Amino acid sequence: MFSLDWVYYAISWILLTWHSAWDAIVPAEAVIGTNWPWILAIVFLVVTVRVILFPVFVKQIKSQRAMQALQPRVKELQEKHKGDRETLQKEMMELYRKEKANPLMGCLPMFLQIPVFLGLFHVLRRLDPNKQAKTLYGWTVDQFESASHAKLFTAPISGKFGSTPAELASLGANGHTVKLIAGVLVLIMIATTYLTSRQMILKTGWAEDPQQRMVQRLMLYGIPVSLLVSGAIFPIGVIIYWVTNNLFTLGQQQWVLRKFPPPPTAKTGTAARTGAQPAKTGGLLGRKAQPAVKAPATAPKVAGPKPGAKPVNPKKNRPAKRQG
Repeated sequence: MFSLDWVYYAISWILLTWHSAWDAIVPAEAVIGTNWPWILAIVFLVVTVRVILFPVFVKQIKSQRAMQALQPRVKELQEKHKGDRETLQKEMMELYRKEKANPLMGCLPMFLQIPVFLGLFHVLRRLDPNKQAKTLYGWTVDQFESASHAKLFTAPISGKFGSTPAELASLGANGHTVKLIAGVLVLIMIATTYLTSRQMILKTGWAEDPQQRMVQRLMLYGIPVSLLVSGAIFPIGVIIYWVTNNLFTLGQQQWVLRKFPPPPTAKTGTAARTGAQPAKTGGLLGRKAQPAVKAPATAPKVAGPKPGAKPVNPKKNRPAKRQG
């Protein structure tokens, strides 16, 4: 059976290293009911993982840009093979292979973070003062005891919304406080998870490819809804990790999207292909256009004489000249 012990050892090492660093700076005693060295250790565990995964995130952005550039060709294939789903999928896979675009690359950073999440979940779940094995995964007894009693606003970081009375008693925690802190964090976790997906979709637009669009819908709606249920079994420390990771993602995506803006949308391309010119609202350099000068009115044309009519002598109608 595949063992994840190497993940547990790696997560423990990063967590304990950051705790040692912050323990030398921040008071170990609880401030506002919070043991900040452990909270900051979890926050900087996120920073460490995200720095390691930054090159993968850049590849994700490049892959999404490539997918956007291929949207017109994907649409052509959809029109060409309408009703023949099997041929459409083959043609699209061949197109992605030739252009070196991967529709699943958008989920790769999230998939790579799953072992980290599972590792932290496993490590924090075993922070029970009554456990006998306190030196597992490189922990010392003092570190284990310190983490077991670490709190966020008096709620233990190993407690969760669905903790049983026996679990709360072993942690010496108040059930109402744990439910309140965990419940608020779960709501923040759901909101920030939704915002990270929405931010990317608003900037890049919905994909034309049905497979890619399905992934986008799953990211935008499916995962936040699932957290409403699964959040009840997450220890508070894990939720802190998730919320911090989401906030980091929001900031990182905003920076990347500003530095590498998405290509023009399909609507802009359509206007360019049809040669349609946008309506001008101003003159050169944005100055207000001046109204056109009206051409001077031309003298009315004199109708010619009707057939059979006597010719008119224009001299008779002129006034007589004055004599000097």
